Amino acid sequence: MLTRRDRLAREAQEQQLAPLATRSTLSRGRERPEEPDEYRTAFERDRDRILHSKAFRRLKHKTQVFINPEGDHFLTRLTHTLQVTQISRALAAALGLNEPLAEAIALGHDVGHSPFGHTGEEALSPYFAPREWHHAAQSVRIFEVLEDLNLTWEVRDGIRAHSWKIEPPPATPEAMCVRYGDRFGPPGRVWVEAMINAVINESLAFGELRMDAPTLDVMHELRDFMFERVYLSQDQQLHTRAAIEVIRRLMDYHLEHPEDIPDSYRDTGAELVTQAADYIAGMTDRYALTTHERLFGLAGHGLSP
Repeated sequence: MLTRRDRLAREAQEQQLAPLATRSTLSRGRERPEEPDEYRTAFERDRDRILHSKAFRRLKHKTQVFINPEGDHFLTRLTHTLQVTQISRALAAALGLNEPLAEAIALGHDVGHSPFGHTGEEALSPYFAPREWHHAAQSVRIFEVLEDLNLTWEVRDGIRAHSWKIEPPPATPEAMCVRYGDRFGPPGRVWVEAMINAVINESLAFGELRMDAPTLDVMHELRDFMFERVYLSQDQQLHTRAAIEVIRRLMDYHLEHPEDIPDSYRDTGAELVTQAADYIAGMTDRYALTTHERLFGLAGHGLSP
């Protein structure tokens, strides 16, 4: 026997969540009002829109750490995003928070990343001086302008501030779940389980999203170790410099030849430098390398498509 579980039923079930949880019925809403969906809450609707976006699909061909790696087991932006989503939902579920909201934020948090991992932020920031170019702001821009999904305020706010360097912090505890989920590294299930439990236990004890100080110190120590020995290693730096050169050559070319920026993914009302960055940042690793090869040849960049 089946039971019809529509949006009203799902919204009613949200009343059983923790007092601090974010209710979809109390959302600050969308930029453009919409008729409610028959079956999905507002946050479930946002999750599905993000899953079907072009930017989300491109994550499978964007690297997380290693640039254009060989082999089948390297972390990509897509696998990273799915892992962050799982951890964020686990935290939200254990703490009685709104799981679809945490899921929507996690699924969309990294779509603004350029090709070649965090390298893009270093490569693109000089074009926007004295401001920095940051992938979180670009993720929001994609969903607000380039694809215009008309997401709820809570999802956009969580994506905007999923990074720990962004101020002010996100407004919802579900977004804080994503902040912690995005910090967990890939050492294995024992480590991930320990980190999740550290957040759950400390949050329940203090009534807000937080992690106990000793575990937080270990997490920071591990992150520093990974940056020193892996992300910023000598071998990786060689690839990083080559990737920065690719991105900047592509930027300079399209600033000189704006007619080559496709109309299908372009905000013609923005400054030219923003239009070029939108296009370059949206490229997958292989598309960026293929475009570079077509325009400049392979010589000099040290990377192969």
